[in-house]
Amino acid sequence: MDGVRSWFGFVLDNRSGILERTIEHATIVLGVMLAATLFSVLLGIVVQNRAAAKQLSLSTAGVLLTIPSLALFAIFIPLVGIGNRPAQIALFLYAILPILRNTVTGLDAVDPAVVEAARGMGMGQTQQLLRVRIPLAWPVIIAGVRVSTQLITGVAAIAVLVGGGGLGSYIQRGLTSLGNPFSIERVWTGTVFIILLALSLDLVLGAIGRRTTSPGLR
Repeated sequence: MDGVRSWFGFVLDNRSGILERTIEHATIVLGVMLAATLFSVLLGIVVQNRAAAKQLSLSTAGVLLTIPSLALFAIFIPLVGIGNRPAQIALFLYAILPILRNTVTGLDAVDPAVVEAARGMGMGQTQQLLRVRIPLAWPVIIAGVRVSTQLITGVAAIAVLVGGGGLGSYIQRGLTSLGNPFSIERVWTGTVFIILLALSLDLVLGAIGRRTTSPGLR
């Protein structure tokens, strides 16, 4: 209990700094997720009916996800320097696979009869995509976005190791000062608030998904 009280005391004493780091962490994640969602959904649309391109895209995105986080972050330092930029590029690459895979899966699952009916009503390819195929695939796509967001929120803690910001700074400072006052509290602060941020973003995305999904598909 003393440890819990000590942690709460640390959080209260440092609440402004924690809020600042949380906002910084969220900004990194949201910027990356916006870019990754647009890229992955567009790529999924392009490759969905091209078997070879689809397999190549999914395989490449899968390989990127297997590269150790710190190594991938460090690869981009010679290109863009230290700071948030190399972290954002690496996080973008990590975010692609779940969204791309779910986009392809969702579009593949659309009933061909529904698409044929839309074609019979005089809809062109673009109208079929925007008014039929994407709305029907949207619940699966948004699920991929939620998975990627959870992944990226956690991995973004490593951004501090390449000069970036965010809640990972508390974890780093805590681990590098173990044995000193408030070292454990710093580690717990970074960890707990990353979890809370991930849960909050997931709730927001879940609400967006429900509001943007046709009632018949919920």
